[in-house]
Amino acid sequence: MTSTHLAAGVQRSQHQPLVALYCDLQNVYSIVEYADLLLAFANSKGRLISKKVYYNSQCKNQASAKDKLKSLGCVCVDVPCLIKDSADNQMIADCLGDIDSNSCPDTVILVSGDGDFVKLVRTLHKWGKKVIILAQRGNVKQKLREIANEFHFLDELPQLVEAMTQQETDSVQCQIAYDKAIEYLIAAINTALSKGEATSFSKIDNLMRHLYPCYKGVDSICKPDGKKFSKFSKFVEAAVKDGKVRMQNQELFLVEADKLAA
Repeated sequence: MTSTHLAAGVQRSQHQPLVALYCDLQNVYSIVEYADLLLAFANSKGRLISKKVYYNSQCKNQASAKDKLKSLGCVCVDVPCLIKDSADNQMIADCLGDIDSNSCPDTVILVSGDGDFVKLVRTLHKWGKKVIILAQRGNVKQKLREIANEFHFLDELPQLVEAMTQQETDSVQCQIAYDKAIEYLIAAINTALSKGEATSFSKIDNLMRHLYPCYKGVDSICKPDGKKFSKFSKFVEAAVKDGKVRMQNQELFLVEADKLAA
């Protein structure tokens, strides 16, 4: 791979990974049944920039199946050659060509259980690419399954997508605004002080979790600009800077209490 492509990969590392999907319709015909779920799964892995399906128009069932896949936005590549592995070879060539391009993917999803793709997966690993394999039960080479970064059977997609959707829902529900987090912080400090307990960072963080179930740690705090705090100490620093609380010897105190004492 050229240095230009490596630089592009480094530049994208802080952003959503690019994903490319390659499907061998002949090897995994049940893809037609799970097409919508497959695309949902692929989109959950990053930004889906390519979705290609390889079929043989001389096979009537494949020719009719590709119409549904095409309606979902897939690029359907016809490989009408009857020579064994011709579709596999075209799929491998296209994948390698996409990798050696200006918009090379970070993650490659291969929908096939064919052992012909073992060498391709190893090559992708050398180039630092993540490879996800989806295959049909009873039609997958063990070696291909073993070397994948992630492996699933197609019939697991309903559960995978359901779990993914639930996780996204929980993540949204667990987000709290910065101002609300400040309220929780002040209340936790006040609770600890009233009990004569320490107000160290870890103590207050744990107390906030106990008092407010919607607080799931600093990752659940959403800044006004939409970003997250990398550490609880960063959140505390922001609260101190905004004059919401006071810090001394790595312990937290209430600003309002200082005012009353004065």
